[in-house]
Amino acid sequence: MFRSVRHMIYDLIEWRSQILSGTLPQDELKELKKKVTAKIDYGNRILDLDLVVRDEDGNILDPEQTSTISLFRAHEIASKQVEERLQEEKSQKQNIDINRQAKFAATPSFALFVNLKNVVCKIGEDAEVLMSLYDPLESKFISENYLVRWSSCGLPKDIDRLHNLRAVFTDLGSKDLKREKISFVCQIVRVGRMELRDNNTRKLTSGLRRPFGVAGSWVL
Repeated sequence: MFRSVRHMIYDLIEWRSQILSGTLPQDELKELKKKVTAKIDYGNRILDLDLVVRDEDGNILDPEQTSTISLFRAHEIASKQVEERLQEEKSQKQNIDINRQAKFAATPSFALFVNLKNVVCKIGEDAEVLMSLYDPLESKFISENYLVRWSSCGLPKDIDRLHNLRAVFTDLGSKDLKREKISFVCQIVRVGRMELRDNNTRKLTSGLRRPFGVAGSWVL
């Protein structure tokens, strides 16, 4: 509703500028005034305001100088014109929706939104959390990995991304929906020493990537 009224107001401001410019020929000025009054009446209708009855030139009829029958007939004509405009707008909107649905059906594409809240896993060292989509029947991953680096303190390495760890797996088309099963797999890779029990400083290593854990759930 707000966007529709805002669009109409912009149109009225533009048309008002053209009318006040005084450069339009009489026939164009008359047509523009009719367009302005039609837009105003349409706006009043969708805002549930009073309908203003006008003469053929778009001037508001004076009830003191116009008979009741003439006012009634003018009101009927104005109501009919507004209703026709509403039906036209409704038809255009339906056509747009149908075209969008047809376009979507022709090129289906879906997405999976993931929001990582926390990693409840006692690791003891830094880790990498990798999330991806997996086809268990074909035994292969069907998406790229979403990587989150997790610190030994139990927080993201990039602290600025705290509570903002989100990813979208896009371009999941009809081929993916036809798969019998799709799994969401989360892998945890420990980054640090060769062995967690390795406390001997002479053997101490760092920066090694070692598989630590894995979890999964069905998506489809």
